[in-house]
Amino acid sequence: MKVNFFTPTREYLEKKEEFNKAISAVLESGSFIFGPQVSELEEEIKKYTGAKHAIAVASGTDALLVSSHALGFKDGDEIITSPFTFLASTSCIAKLNAKPVFVDVDEDTFNLDANKIEEKITSKTASILPIHLFSQMADMDKIMDIASKHNLSVLEDAAEAFGMQWGGSSSEYKHSGTIGDIGIYSFFPTKTLGGYGDGGMIVTNNDKLAETAKMLRVHGASKKYHYDYIGYNSRLDSIQAAVLLVKLKYIDNALKQRQKVADWYKERLADCDYIKLPTVKGNQKPVYYAFNTLVEKRDELAAYLKENEIGTSIYYPIPLHLQKCFDYLGYKKGDFPVAEKLSTKVLALPIYPEITEDEVNFVCETIKKFYTK
Repeated sequence: MKVNFFTPTREYLEKKEEFNKAISAVLESGSFIFGPQVSELEEEIKKYTGAKHAIAVASGTDALLVSSHALGFKDGDEIITSPFTFLASTSCIAKLNAKPVFVDVDEDTFNLDANKIEEKITSKTASILPIHLFSQMADMDKIMDIASKHNLSVLEDAAEAFGMQWGGSSSEYKHSGTIGDIGIYSFFPTKTLGGYGDGGMIVTNNDKLAETAKMLRVHGASKKYHYDYIGYNSRLDSIQAAVLLVKLKYIDNALKQRQKVADWYKERLADCDYIKLPTVKGNQKPVYYAFNTLVEKRDELAAYLKENEIGTSIYYPIPLHLQKCFDYLGYKKGDFPVAEKLSTKVLALPIYPEITEDEVNFVCETIKKFYTK
């Protein structure tokens, strides 16, 4: 049996008529940039997340860069973030000549360890950039308390976290991206809400940040050919917005199905001593964008699964502080032992709403076979 790590074709075939109709409407209108579908998507994202503002951009990476610029990251600013994440979470800091300051992660959640943040705060610290990864959000109660205490901004990287909600000590749940000063989502095809190409969204409840972000995405223009900033060319295509509007109608069902798939994995792998399964901490509503596990003999297992036509992925094989592009920061091996340990053991298994129970069974049986052979 072949089990893809991810495939968009099953969802497309299930809703083929809706997708084709939505895309054809854009093609027939001739309005490919900032068409009505983009404005409609922004409105629907606001409704779904409860954010006051939603600003569509060309990618999750652009969303991070525009948000960092809007917050005023600049030369000499120190931004506290995680070394165990995708490059874009930190490159947005470096591109503005601010300095990434890494804090190790929590071994159970893989997220920024909020208990280690304050020891890294200096007079140059300007912001905290938590990343909500894999299945759950970082400890936003503690992060917001620290930010308030030290007068720091908070940029939430919720690229992988669309649909996740944080309750914390409150009975009121808030969507990822809407708790800090500004937050972002990615609509890369593999994401929980993914398009048929690149796309991203900025959300904020701050009027000034929203106004600045809207200008920055169109070269910094307050109106056509009137530039308040040197900005970016980052606009969401109307076709991507049309696709996302179709998918957004079914997002709650998709998230429930991801939870069901995660439960299948947890049930079937619970008795495997060589695998540590995800642990959700805090009062929150998780979303399984990826099903990350910690496994013994990771590289050998990944190779064995590949031989058996099972797709996997490694998020992430090298922590950012050990990446060549960040040599200038002066970090060395051993500085963030948890992130370094995770990078040698982490393995993501296939999870998407359309995967079947038989396929999950096959994945789990193959894993167990590897450890007993």
